Amino acid sequence: MNSVRVARAALRARPTAMRATLQRRSYADVAADKIQLSLALPHQAIYKSQDVVQVNIPAESGEMGILANHVPSIEQLKPGLIEVIEEAGGSKQFFLSGGFATVQPNSMLSINAVEGFALEDFSADAVRNQINEAQKIAGGSGSEQDIAEAKIELEVLESLQAALK
Repeated sequence: MNSVRVARAALRARPTAMRATLQRRSYADVAADKIQLSLALPHQAIYKSQDVVQVNIPAESGEMGILANHVPSIEQLKPGLIEVIEEAGGSKQFFLSGGFATVQPNSMLSINAVEGFALEDFSADAVRNQINEAQKIAGGSGSEQDIAEAKIELEVLESLQAALK
């Protein structure tokens, strides 16, 4: 009988010990309402800041808004617009060809892409012309590889055209 009481007491004590461990987790390294953002390409970082309030990304699972203290996750990005909302109230927009966004503890967000440019660097007329050329190739009688590449190019260009409107 005595050993049963000891075992029950040990079972009751264990959840309390676990709760104390969970309560110690914190995000003390960064202000509670800010995100540390790093937007990088293989050859350069195109944006880095510690004063970001929100980042909107085109994830494969759907459009996402990321705020401080977001649940850690990894998201694959589809071609589209990244919007960075800064503390001062301004925002910056970048068009990425795809990539990955990694949300880490301590309100850190890393976005890695193969290609990315500020949205203001694009010309709507140039994009429209490239779409016309890609449509000709995709609907033509070229090689299977040329048609596949043209379809991928169309997907990216149509996303870019929608972002420019």
